[in-house]
Amino acid sequence: MDGLISGSDSELLKWFAQAELIHSRWAMLAVSGILIPEWLESLGFIEKFSWYDARAQEYFADSTTLFVVQLGLMGWVEGRRWADIIKPGCVDIEPSFPHKKKPEVDVGYPGGLWFGPLMWGRGSPEPVMVLRTKEIKNGRLAMLAFIGFVF
Repeated sequence: MDGLISGSDSELLKWFAQAELIHSRWAMLAVSGILIPEWLESLGFIEKFSWYDARAQEYFADSTTLFVVQLGLMGWVEGRRWADIIKPGCVDIEPSFPHKKKPEVDVGYPGGLWFGPLMWGRGSPEPVMVLRTKEIKNGRLAMLAFIGFVF
């Protein structure tokens, strides 16, 4: 039984929670990227759009350039996320103001001025936990929806 993965390993459980959070966020972006253009097409703003054939569309740059830029930007973001998982708070970019207290470090929820400009993640813990629960439930639904779109 040594090789089996279980929820009794707290570090591994944290990793699984972070993985689910990231995958659900990507799935929500993907489903939005599928539904919004199709909705815009139904309104007449876009002609002949198919998310499945998006690679065949004409873009402002060639596909190799777009791939290299995306690879670089996502590599930078994922590197910062990995560093934050290893040492929470090490990539904090929250500006310091003398009259404001910095928020507590919370891995997976960067918040702050740059990632949470509406400050929904601040305040008492109960509303924040409700928002986080809604986020993970919507993310799970989006993961299932994307699988449905693929099939």
